[in-house]
This record gives sequence, structure tokens and C-alpha cells, in this order.
Amino acid sequence: MGLAVLALPSLLVSIDLFVLLLAVLRLSGDLAASGTEQLWIIDIYGFLLSGFLITMGAVGDRLGRRRLLFAGAAVFGVASVAAAYATDRIALIVARALLGVAGAALGPTTLGLITTMFRDPKQRGTAIGIWLMSLMGGAAIGPVVGGVLLAHFWWGSVFLIAVPAMILLLALGPVLLPKDEPAENHAKAPLELVSVALSMTAILLSVYGIKVLARHGAEPVPLFVLAGGLLVAVVFVRRQRTLEDPLVDLRLFSKPTFRTALGGMFVNTMLPGATMVLITQDLQLVVGYPPLRAALAMLPAVAGGIVATQVAPLAARRFRPGPLIAAGLAVSVAGLLLLATAGEPATVVTGFALFNIGAGPLLTQGTGIVVGAVPPERAGSAASKAQTANEFAFALGVAVLGSIAAAVYRAAAPAGAGDSLATAPAALLDGARAAYTDGLHVVAAISAVAMAIVALLCLRVFRHLPLRGVTQPPSSC
Repeated sequence: MGLAVLALPSLLVSIDLFVLLLAVLRLSGDLAASGTEQLWIIDIYGFLLSGFLITMGAVGDRLGRRRLLFAGAAVFGVASVAAAYATDRIALIVARALLGVAGAALGPTTLGLITTMFRDPKQRGTAIGIWLMSLMGGAAIGPVVGGVLLAHFWWGSVFLIAVPAMILLLALGPVLLPKDEPAENHAKAPLELVSVALSMTAILLSVYGIKVLARHGAEPVPLFVLAGGLLVAVVFVRRQRTLEDPLVDLRLFSKPTFRTALGGMFVNTMLPGATMVLITQDLQLVVGYPPLRAALAMLPAVAGGIVATQVAPLAARRFRPGPLIAAGLAVSVAGLLLLATAGEPATVVTGFALFNIGAGPLLTQGTGIVVGAVPPERAGSAASKAQTANEFAFALGVAVLGSIAAAVYRAAAPAGAGDSLATAPAALLDGARAAYTDGLHVVAAISAVAMAIVALLCLRVFRHLPLRGVTQPPSSC
């Protein structure tokens, strides 16, 4: 029952990333939001969510993750009501910003509490699979829920769905969730505010630069912002090496299993994130599906991924993590190769479904490796690293692979088709659609090669991990 309560905020945080996609046109008309303001309404949530993850993970480890979870849930509920009844675009942007900060408090605390509640590796693997199912389910049903609500209610209703869940969490959490008092020496360690400022600045500047580059191409301002973010990140890393109780323990990255699991999940988030964007646009602009039907067409892929995250912990009881993860990624590679040659919508959806299904073992076992690499009192910090990496991976994938797809489109599209299929003249649509499909094929082929490399690396690095012990790797890793 406690796990069910923890799954609620994970589901809602994920839904809030996607539920606004269909509502933005209607609320923009009601609030007279400009194009720039529309982008801020959509993006400010993800910016602050990613920027505060590392800080919130450290705060939860020091003050207690249960306390931070309840505080985050209360702010998330209040901010959801404020967003739903916002009367102007500035108020909505502020409310979305508060949602991002509160969401950053919910993510690491839920995974950290799961680590505290489930010490047995088999149970923890299953619990992590359910937690991942909540995250993936939110991504799947977010656009669908948004479409249903918008068909019957005003645009603010898409925010109110979080309120009952947060009330339930606050009512049942104190009874069902165990207290997780931090270790005495860790609780007394002050939060290093300079590191907090450096981490948030580095992440916010980098994510902003990557997203703007993905949307507008290589312009001077986003390049300068991204360079500034990377420079601040270098300063942050150097500072962590000099601190006795750093915000991020860089010694973890000396463990091959930790960095391989984190890197593998980074690649796994980067590739499907960009591919999903390209596929949804392909279904709408090439096939001609309306937005809601395109969202529904993606459900088999997400459903396959959800099933895989539930089956993978059971399979881990019979198969060692190295071969299990590699076999799953081989299925992902097969799906990507199908995407690289796909033409019909059914083939596209099937290829992406195989891609998601094959990732199940890496997501569940990799998350267990990352969280299990630290003592329980630092589980929130470890969880925040995994989630921060995912935020970066998604933005980077859209920027890099999206740029590759755009370059292929410009090279293959007929003269006069422009830089985007959405703006191609009617007389040139057939050639432009074929060029867009070529871009999707190239991205899928590149992704297949990358996933094959990750599969071989996981097979090699995880070969010594014991059966069912993947969530608690030995200290010599």
C-alpha cells in the first residue's frame, strides 16, 4: 500500500510533463499568450524540474525523504490549483515554475523511500519496476487524458487531476510510509549552498541551450548559453572534489557498474525520446493522423515498455543481469532496424514497441544498480543523478538526433520545400514527406548502432554480477 502511495506522485509528475501539449493552443487563445510565452508555459516546468533534482536529492537525504515528499506534494497540489485558475499568462508561468520545483522534490524522494522500504533485492527490483511503470504510464496517458478533458472541460482541468492524488498522499503517507531519519553524521552536514547554486546554474543553462538549439538551430545566443552551462559544470565538478561532504559524490563514477548503468540509461532515454518526437510528427504530417489519434497510436509502444518493466524483475531471478540486459537491448536493436526500413504506420508502431520492450531490463536493473551503489541514507542523491541524467538525455537526444533528421530532410527534399515538412507547399508535399521519412530512417539506424554498443558494454561490465543481486553490487565494482 505504501508503494501504491509512492507511485501516485511519480505518475502525476510524468503526466504534467505531457498533459499540456494538447491544451496549449486553447489556453494561449484565452490568455492571449505570445509564441514566446507559450514556449515558457510549456518548458518552464521541465527546466526547473531538471535544475532542482540534484539539490532536492541532497536535501531529502539530510532532512528526511518522507518530510520532503510531503512538502513537495503540498506545494504541487497548491500550484496545480493556481495553474488551473490562472487569469493571465504570467501567473500561469509562475504556477508551472512552482510545479517544476515541487516535482523535483517528489522524484528522488519516492525512489529513495522505495530503497528504504524494500531491502530484499528481489522485492526492490519489482518495486522499482512498478515505479518505472508509473513514470512511463504518465508519459503515455498524459496527452490522452489532456484530450479527453479538453473535450468536456476548460483548459485548467488538465492541472486539477493532480490535486486528489496529492491529497491522498498527504492523508495516507504518514500512516503507510516509514520514517527515514538520515544518518546522524549526514544529517548534521550542512547543505553546501555554493554547490547548490553551481549545480542549478549549470543544469538550467545547459538544458535551456540544448532545447533552443533543437528548436531554432545553431544560433549564437543558445550556443553561448550552452557553453556557459558547461563551464559552470566544470567549476561544479572541481569544487565537489575538494569537499568533505559533496553535493555529488564523484567517487561513485569510479565504479564501472555504476557509470555503465547510468550511461546506458542515459543513451536509452536520449534515443527513444528523439525517436518518439519524430514518430509522432511522422504520424501527423506524413500519415495524416490528427494529434489525439497520433497519441493513441503510440500507446502500444508505451504499453509494451510498461509490461517489460514488470517482467524484467521476474526474469532477473533466473538470468544474470549482464545477459538479461544485453538480450533485451538486442530486441531494441531489432525494433530500431525495423524503424529504419518502415513505411507503413503499423510497421512504425511495431518497431517503436519493440524498442521500448527491449529496454525493460536495462531500466529496472540499471536503476537498481545506481541506487544500490550507495548507503540507504544517500539513496535520494543517487536517484536524483539518474533522473537528472534522463532530463539531459531527452533534451540532448531531441537536439542532436533532431538536427540529423533535419539535415537529411533538407538534403533530400525537393527544391522549394523549405526547412520543415509543416511548411512545405502542397505541390511538393509528396517529395517532402519522403524526405522526412528518410530522416526518420537515418536516425533509427544511428540509434540501432548506439544501442548495440550499449548492449555489448553491459554484457561485458555486468558479467560478474550475481543472480538476483543486481540491486546490491559488491563494493569492489
